[in-house]
Amino acid sequence: MHRPLKAGGPRPVGSSLTLSLSDPSLVALLLLLLLLLPPPSYPQTTPPGAAIHGRVEVHRDYGAVEVRPSVAELGHQGSRDVPDRRRCVVYLEEAPQAAFETPPPGRARLDQKNETFVPYVLAVTVGSTVDFPNDDRIYHNVFSLSKVKRFDLGRYPRGQSRSVVFDRPGVVRVFCEIHSHMSAFILVFAHRYFAVTDGEGRYRIDGVPPGSYTLALWNDGAVRARRDVRVAGRGDEVEQDFMVE
Repeated sequence: MHRPLKAGGPRPVGSSLTLSLSDPSLVALLLLLLLLLPPPSYPQTTPPGAAIHGRVEVHRDYGAVEVRPSVAELGHQGSRDVPDRRRCVVYLEEAPQAAFETPPPGRARLDQKNETFVPYVLAVTVGSTVDFPNDDRIYHNVFSLSKVKRFDLGRYPRGQSRSVVFDRPGVVRVFCEIHSHMSAFILVFAHRYFAVTDGEGRYRIDGVPPGSYTLALWNDGAVRARRDVRVAGRGDEVEQDFMVE
């Protein structure tokens, strides 16, 4: 038989939360408990695993870029930059067995400045979008006939930009239909274990799981060297230098 609640007796179950939160002392206790809790953990900026790093010395003689005469260039005497053809891409030829996850797509840009593609070599993961902004006072027409990705962005003026999504791995050679001396490379990878050398020729690949790998060095359109490397365990630092002649 249900008995009515008396004044000062136990409270109904459904009203306990409301009455408790209205109690200032209990609210203060809850705030104190929240302050004592450990801070939330966030994903690490550097993936866990080992690192492969080193320096690439390039001693190749690239020679001058041959320019095909163009009607569009008659009377035009704009400045032209020289592309940095010494930049290299160092990467694992085969992704680790544990790396079966799909790498997240990114976004990059290949500028058109002083009749030059900047940077000369770009490395992205599959699914990434590359923007092609025109920073020159003249028209450009970016295109590629590569099997990995064929496209033609048409002519567009300064201040405009057009984009391409690269959905297949491989090497894409990029040109300008108007200026024959303009070219660049885009390397598209199905994994994230790659790095482009900096101005001093240094590179670093983080988050490599333990195992044996073939490290490839790509420069100016071809693989110039390969090295076998062994990663012992997490936290390992493997140094591998290259020389391109």
